[in-house]
Amino acid sequence: MILNKEQQDKVVDLLVAYGLADVNAVKKTYAEVMKSGQPILAALKAKKIATDDCIQHATAIATNTPYVDLRNIRFDKMALLKIPQEVAQRSKTIPLKEKDGMLWVAVLDTSNIQRIDYISTMVKMPVKTVMTSEAGIKNALEQYVADLKDVDRAAKKEEAEKGKSGKAQTITQDSPISKALSSILDYAAKSKASDIHIEPLEKSLVIRCRIDGVLRKTMELPKSIEPALVSRIKIMARLKIDEHRIPQDGQFAVVVNNNEIDLRIATSPVVWGEQVVIRLLDKSGTSMDVEKMGMTGRALKDVISGISRPNGMILTSGPTGSGKSTTLYALIKKIKSDSINIVTLEDPVEYKMDGVNQIQINNDAGLTFASGLRSILRQDPDVVMVGEIRDAETANLAVQAALTGHLVFSTLHTNSAAGILPRLLDMGIEPFLIASTLNTVIGQRLVRRVGERRESYQSNDMETAMIKEIVGDILPKTAGDVPEVSETLGYKGLPVASSNSFTLVKGIETEEQPGGYQGRAGLYETIAIDDDIQKLIVARATSGDIMRVARMKGTVTMRQDGTLKALSGITTMEEVNRVASDLA
Repeated sequence: MILNKEQQDKVVDLLVAYGLADVNAVKKTYAEVMKSGQPILAALKAKKIATDDCIQHATAIATNTPYVDLRNIRFDKMALLKIPQEVAQRSKTIPLKEKDGMLWVAVLDTSNIQRIDYISTMVKMPVKTVMTSEAGIKNALEQYVADLKDVDRAAKKEEAEKGKSGKAQTITQDSPISKALSSILDYAAKSKASDIHIEPLEKSLVIRCRIDGVLRKTMELPKSIEPALVSRIKIMARLKIDEHRIPQDGQFAVVVNNNEIDLRIATSPVVWGEQVVIRLLDKSGTSMDVEKMGMTGRALKDVISGISRPNGMILTSGPTGSGKSTTLYALIKKIKSDSINIVTLEDPVEYKMDGVNQIQINNDAGLTFASGLRSILRQDPDVVMVGEIRDAETANLAVQAALTGHLVFSTLHTNSAAGILPRLLDMGIEPFLIASTLNTVIGQRLVRRVGERRESYQSNDMETAMIKEIVGDILPKTAGDVPEVSETLGYKGLPVASSNSFTLVKGIETEEQPGGYQGRAGLYETIAIDDDIQKLIVARATSGDIMRVARMKGTVTMRQDGTLKALSGITTMEEVNRVASDLA
């Protein structure tokens, strides 16, 4: 859009007013463009003083033009088909929706009347324009896929292909089945899904994606595509395409939206065909910082203290899919340096880390957690990570490694941090060994984060009573205590315990944040093993007794952590109750 000098100055004023451009850098740039004659907005963009998105949005405000941010939107595939991909790419015009007999489109320049008339003539209806940015246009163009109606007609023509190499593959667009698979993976990657479920029914094939821990139906395909689609996945994962009677496991990597994603494939025969579950491991979208994952306050302090010691064990616990492995990776990243040798045993190796010697478990070849642990202790490690303690033999070896001067990280399947201790006793580990080797135990769950588009409300009587019951004893007693207690616990803006109601937030349901949620955060509880806890372990105390003492010493439980996160606007009480209702 061509702007006059007055309009450009107004855009610059908006950028500075909203803190989107440094005022001193802007003044300096103004002095330079006075000599060169270059437009000020082009100079700000070239010098990276302001981003293209910010400039476009400010331009829309300055010219009183509707603006839409398309950078993180998942588009309705049927809406995109209103304008062919070639035309959309050439004209930088993205169809958004059809409403009241008009097609709404997003463009870079709403003043280009010729282009708008061309689009209107092509779609045979009036066009309403809104402004967007280059990044928004790029995001939309990446989501264009072939019409899946063609897949059903061409599915029977798909021929079996020979296995590909194990290297990362860019799925080609030259066959209907490849287009279908590419579309499914593209949607899952953009949605930050952790799993894709391809489920055959009697008359159709349903695709569901697990987004932020919750399964959502994303599309339904013709039944006739099932054999060819499953065969295509099996070929890429190097599985037997003619074996339909038993489950199979495989893996391969693909490149989606310029990101390499590792895929774990599990097939299984079901009543109406063959089910496929794909686990996506996108290294680019995973935070490996414990602080960003939601660990704060006392929990963070306990963990940092535990990993700072030269030997001992740090154990994490929680149900499947609670982020235990990610926590271990984050802790390893925190201590990783050229001065120590870190060796891991994993099944599977989920994220590859530079500077860490990672070993993949192979049960068929006899490489188990126990046998692998024996082997790596002869490789002069300083730090050992065991993906999971599954049996007494592995538990004993992990304890022996900690006793002999190694720092050991591992996971256990228990409901809480305190539950780790009786679980080790059940595995036959002597209490005095547990007491002398454990540094810190961590319990964790995952809750969905409230999205950026949100609204606040006051808690009702039931919610208020529940909050006071869970965290009333640790909330600030007076307004003067708020800063100190908030800093000590590590949560922002905590309310006073005596409040008649509490301010909570909930997300607004949109396409980018289904259910009002976007992303996940961890709920944590940690127990630092000090002298008092050691005495309880040696005396074979119950997990309840251990947690009572830990709470007296300042441990915040997972349910308390979740409630404090709800009061801080990170999640909702509904989410906390969903994942932690079984906890005290």
